[in-house]
Amino acid sequence: MVRMNIAALPHDPARFPDEAASFMLTGPAGELETITDLAERPGARRGVAVICHPNPVQGGTMHNKVVTMVERALRESGLDTVRFNFRGTGASEGQYDEGNGEGDDLAAVVDWVRRVRPGEDLWLAGFSFGSYVTIRNAVRLGAHALISIAPPAGRWPFDGFEIPRCPWLVVMGEEDEVVDPQAVFDWIDGLEVKPELVRMPETGHFFHRRLMDLRGAVKAAARRWLPPERH
Repeated sequence: MVRMNIAALPHDPARFPDEAASFMLTGPAGELETITDLAERPGARRGVAVICHPNPVQGGTMHNKVVTMVERALRESGLDTVRFNFRGTGASEGQYDEGNGEGDDLAAVVDWVRRVRPGEDLWLAGFSFGSYVTIRNAVRLGAHALISIAPPAGRWPFDGFEIPRCPWLVVMGEEDEVVDPQAVFDWIDGLEVKPELVRMPETGHFFHRRLMDLRGAVKAAARRWLPPERH
């Protein structure tokens, strides 16, 4: 699902690229490898989705097939998108920091989005470790909507930070072999404000043979929360 026509561009930090582009953004631990893409015009919405990848220690990158499918679903819904590699992943500089520095990487990317797209809605999305980073930072970054795919409750500390109250979708495979599905369901049951939960039967962690179903679930939720059209 990786789009192959993404141009490697010299980065102008004062603008959001007007075509699919790959470039480096300055982060707190060094340069961050970044890809942006555009929703089709007309029909694009006044919002940008930033999408975070799974644990790099276990091979996760922004090119992960679940990440690219979520990106596709949000772009098809009308949002421009940003993916980036956390510190120490791909061409991004720095070292893995167990979710702490990665949250600062996300904040740096969000800060750039807000500079080049002031006043637009910010959506955060993540898969596995990426969903942990986005959930943990959604309130402080002022996310307007949140998409969490296989959030690793039970594997990472899902306490000690403010729970989002924005529109929020969680998609969880019922046969996830990496994240305990029941731990996720129990965590959600204990929340004061619960996200919308989509449980996918006969689905493992990487959504093998279910990626199109994942796309549909994300688009079904997104269409109810979209910002106005871009003019």
